[in-house]
Amino acid sequence: MQSFNSLILDIRKHFNDSLRKIQINDKPKYLYDPIRYSIQTKGKRFRPVLLHLVGRANNVQPDILMTMSLAIELLHNFTLIHDDIMDNDNMRRGKKTIHEKWDLSTAILSGDGIYTISQIILSQIPNLKSNVFSYFNKTTLEICEGQALDKEFENNYTISEDMYISMIEKKTGALIGASSALPLIFKHKPHHIVKVYEKFGRCIGKAFQIQDDILEITGDYIKMGKSLGSDILLGKQTMMAIKANNKYPSEWEDLISNSEKKNLTNNISKFLNDKGIIEECKLEYKAYFSASLEYLNQLEDIDISELVQLVNMLEKRTF
Repeated sequence: MQSFNSLILDIRKHFNDSLRKIQINDKPKYLYDPIRYSIQTKGKRFRPVLLHLVGRANNVQPDILMTMSLAIELLHNFTLIHDDIMDNDNMRRGKKTIHEKWDLSTAILSGDGIYTISQIILSQIPNLKSNVFSYFNKTTLEICEGQALDKEFENNYTISEDMYISMIEKKTGALIGASSALPLIFKHKPHHIVKVYEKFGRCIGKAFQIQDDILEITGDYIKMGKSLGSDILLGKQTMMAIKANNKYPSEWEDLISNSEKKNLTNNISKFLNDKGIIEECKLEYKAYFSASLEYLNQLEDIDISELVQLVNMLEKRTF
């Protein structure tokens, strides 16, 4: 019997093979060279893996799952390109971001192109119903709303924990929720079943983002494969920053204002660790992972064992 780890590796390999086979035009090079560069970068492929596992549990044909997961990953890439521009990040998945390697105009156009390709790929599924397209596009708009809130929240120290959770549910949770729900929408499952899968994915998304915020401070630059500490420099309101500002406002303000840029990440990491805020946030993301499992337990006549193992794997990730 195939082990869970080997199953994940197998899904990821087949997905990467399919991603490389996407036909990308040669000209104009201004558009297609950076698109090719973006989609050939290495990634965890967590969203495609989740979609495949949900589809396996619900007997969706593998070729349908592959096409759907390609569209989801390209949508994810589109959001990352524009997110990197707005946050002025210079590394993504261990490589230079597109605006860093080329320029802003190239990156904006490449993101638009990748999003369009995601729509074209999704349309290749035979007998695709309009509700799948509608859900896909509503998800895209919700992600944009989340990104807008993230920008609005910068340097705003009145943002509450509830406001932060609402923001990350849109920015991160919406796409992970869609990765879980789309196979069920394709199968014409009842609305209440689709919502259970969507909420399962959204809980994972909220946990994933809080976890990512922690790794942004404590993670290894090489393992993470992206710029670390950029959120702090931009005044992003992460769960940790909100808790620090609420509990220790004067100390937090002094730390941010008086730390040299090169020492800021280390100083903040030490402060958050010493005050127990990192541990408190770890408990919060673990609670969201636990909540995701509670949604799975509502499902009947479905083998959820692989999805449970995925949640457990994600909870233990270090990059």
